[in-house]
Amino acid sequence: MIRLLAALVVLAMALPAAAQIRLKDLVEFDGVRGNDLIGYGLVVGLDGTGDGIRNAPFTEDIMANILERLGVNIAGEQSRPRNVAAVLVTATLPPFARTGSRVDITVSAIGDASSLFGGTLVMTPLNGADGQIYAVAQGAVIAGGVAARGQAAQVVQGVPTSGTIPGGARVEREVEFQLASLNRVRLALREADFTSAVRIEQAINTYFGRAVAVMQDAGTVILDIASTRQPSAAHALSQIENLPISPGARARVVVDQRSGTIVMGEDVRISRVAVAQGGLTLRVEERPLVAQPNPFAEGETVVVPRTQAEIEENRGTGLAELPGATSLAEVVAGLNALGVGPRDMIDILNTISAAGALHADLVVR
Repeated sequence: MIRLLAALVVLAMALPAAAQIRLKDLVEFDGVRGNDLIGYGLVVGLDGTGDGIRNAPFTEDIMANILERLGVNIAGEQSRPRNVAAVLVTATLPPFARTGSRVDITVSAIGDASSLFGGTLVMTPLNGADGQIYAVAQGAVIAGGVAARGQAAQVVQGVPTSGTIPGGARVEREVEFQLASLNRVRLALREADFTSAVRIEQAINTYFGRAVAVMQDAGTVILDIASTRQPSAAHALSQIENLPISPGARARVVVDQRSGTIVMGEDVRISRVAVAQGGLTLRVEERPLVAQPNPFAEGETVVVPRTQAEIEENRGTGLAELPGATSLAEVVAGLNALGVGPRDMIDILNTISAAGALHADLVVR
């Protein structure tokens, strides 16, 4: 963990004091967005790793519906195939997707299929939130893992019950959005910040040499298309999307308790504070003693309880002082001076934040 923090310090010192980020990486343009699609389909051609029809009756229903549309009637038949699996198909329809273009899809088993490896997705309509069909998916599934099993053991690597089909869906319906008809375009900041918003406003106005952008709030900048004197909104956005911006962001410490990972921003500051880290270990041990009478003597055997309890105080780090830090390097150096592991480091940061000495947002995941 100490090496990781040291590497982050070196990286932070190697970067410029104010990193230049492209405008397109900081904002979302109003209306330029994707749309989620979902469908319910069938994967066929599996090598005995499909759904058990007895445990997944919906697989039999969709298989019967597909065969009926193809002119095959299996009503009343007892079908128990193990080479089919019911799946949910998800995709994102990108902005400005035109009829006939391709989009990637994700296929996930919803029954008790053990693997989708080698399967083929049968033609599946993909619906939007409005219930309309926007794309149709079909193709060979690329499974994300492999599974092997025997009578007494099994091994699974990755997630064989989920896979992808690159370009597996063809767009059949376009989302109506007339960008050219817009007189104003809102630039929505992905992370609302007054400093970032005013810098975006200044950069755009400086580029055009006149007031064409106005900061509405911390998360929105309004761009007047007519004032840019560009032929259309698309031309105006193409002019500004690569403008370099130095965003302002709140100081933040992100902690992942599951993996013990700690990531700090370069603006993190800690006030002068003293930290003592240690703990107590309570150990209770049972050593029962069996007492029994002498041979040929009257009496009965009894068990006499014997309990040994002790408390051990770990030495810990003692009382260490963290000086008021003015840079990320000094913050990390002060925390490393405590010589504790990642888990204890998380507790220390949480306690420092509770004491009001950590001047940053502490995000615990």
